[in-house]
Amino acid sequence: MKFWLLFCLFLLHEALQDVNAQQLTKSKRPKEPGENKIKLATKRLKPKFPKLKEREPTDTATKTQFIMTQVMDKGRYQKPAAMLNQVAGQSIELRCKGSQIEWGYPSYLDTFKDSRLIIKQQDRYGQLILRNTTAADTGEYSCWAQFCDGYVCTKDESKAGSTYIFFADKDELFVPSPTYFEIVYMYNDKPAIIPCKVTILSAKVTLHREFPAEEIKADGTNLAYDVKKGFVYLHPSTDNMGVVYCRAEAQGKPQISIKYRLLYVEVPSGPPSATLAASSNKVSGGDNFNVLCKVFGEPDVAVEFSWTYPGQEYERPVTVQDSWRLVNRGIGHTTRLSQSMINVEDFETIDAGYYICTAENLHGRTTVSILVEGL
Repeated sequence: MKFWLLFCLFLLHEALQDVNAQQLTKSKRPKEPGENKIKLATKRLKPKFPKLKEREPTDTATKTQFIMTQVMDKGRYQKPAAMLNQVAGQSIELRCKGSQIEWGYPSYLDTFKDSRLIIKQQDRYGQLILRNTTAADTGEYSCWAQFCDGYVCTKDESKAGSTYIFFADKDELFVPSPTYFEIVYMYNDKPAIIPCKVTILSAKVTLHREFPAEEIKADGTNLAYDVKKGFVYLHPSTDNMGVVYCRAEAQGKPQISIKYRLLYVEVPSGPPSATLAASSNKVSGGDNFNVLCKVFGEPDVAVEFSWTYPGQEYERPVTVQDSWRLVNRGIGHTTRLSQSMINVEDFETIDAGYYICTAENLHGRTTVSILVEGL
């Protein structure tokens, strides 16, 4: 037993000697070039991307798809510029892509139902043709696609097109007006436009006061000129009131526009401010009486009246008279007096009660009432 134990110890000793010899040999081995250099560890990492902020909504104009083209001669097409110069007498054709297209153009073409204007809807585009053009046709021409769900259609803001066209006429430097005198109402809370538009883009236009005779300089602060609109008072005041006209010159030929009377408006925009008054609040049997409903408002905003009265359900005969006129309320302030009067003859018991007047304009409606009693 001792023999085998000694024999195992001998083998273990020899094995340890061999291991030490190998380690010693390895430590004395000449080093390879660069063996002591630190090697960079390379790890594959998932790329990290910074979180992108949501884009701010951009201007609608940058999102809009321009769908208008102008038909040229020999079947050529081109995108129309923002402003076009054409010669009066020529015809023009515009097209807009889409199966449902609506058009905008100078309003007078609709007012007079001009047969020179032809609008058609083809399978893939809308078509506008204007023949034998005149200086009066100068203005904005636009189109937009319609999105239809059944019988209900709405304007598709993302698909539209427009161009402003000047129809040059050497005898008509200004876009013709149906009148020789026009009133311009000025409000302190919005710009006032003197619409002396020209037919030639290069025409030089100035504004003049009739009395005292002088040119009114466009300084860009209070008064500016817009070739698509005319002269614009940016901050109207009573100092701007009076009679003015425009003067245009092109190719050495001058021309004068119609005259414009500038009136300053005192009443702010809003629903009618109505008042009610009766010729008598207590009426004897057989007497006549009336109730008057009055509204002071904007000069160019119409007012519509309606009445509710005690004898209405009995079909009591009454007379209603509506009227309006411009009123100067001092220091150049101009307002529109609209009124409605209901007349009742031969007062009876059924005529006693509340007389209700409703006044309505494009801003809203107002209702007022007054009590009329019998004696």
